[in-house]
Amino acid sequence: MRKINCIVNSKPVSLEVEDGRTLVDMLRQDLGLTGTKKGCGTGDCGACTVLLDGVSVNSCICLAALADGHEITTIEGLQKDGKLSDIQQAFIDHGAVQCGFCSPGMIMSAEYLLENNPDPSDEEIRRALSGNLCRCTGYQQIVDAVRDVAASRRQAD
Repeated sequence: MRKINCIVNSKPVSLEVEDGRTLVDMLRQDLGLTGTKKGCGTGDCGACTVLLDGVSVNSCICLAALADGHEITTIEGLQKDGKLSDIQQAFIDHGAVQCGFCSPGMIMSAEYLLENNPDPSDEEIRRALSGNLCRCTGYQQIVDAVRDVAASRRQAD
C-alpha cells in the first residue's frame, strides 16, 4: 500500500492505493468518478483518457501511485457549476454521443487538443483523436463538434 496525495478535479485527495492499482481503477472505484470508462485495459481504445497535469493519458496503463503530487482532470471536472463545458455540450449538439462509451475519452482528448492547438485543421483533429476508438462510427460528428468549439473559443478570445 502507498499513500498518495493529489488534486482530482480541483479537489485535494489523499488515499492509500495498492502498488499495482491503475489510475482508472482508483478514479472509478475509490473516488466514484465513473465517467472515465475502462475499456480495453491496454491503452488501445482511449475510453479511459484523463488529463494528468494537463497532459492526455490513458489511465488504464498509468499506475495510481504516479498521480502522487499531481493534478488529474476527469470528464466530471470539465463541467462548472453543474453546467456542461462547451466541448461536452458540442458533442451532444452534434450527435457525437451515440452509445456514449467512448465520449468521455474523446472529449478529454479533444480538450487536450484545443488547449494546445486553438485552431486545428480537420486532419489535426483526426490525428489528435486517433487514439480513441468509436465503435458507433460517429467520427464525423465528433470532428464537427471539435471544429465548432475551436471556432467558438477563438471568437470569444
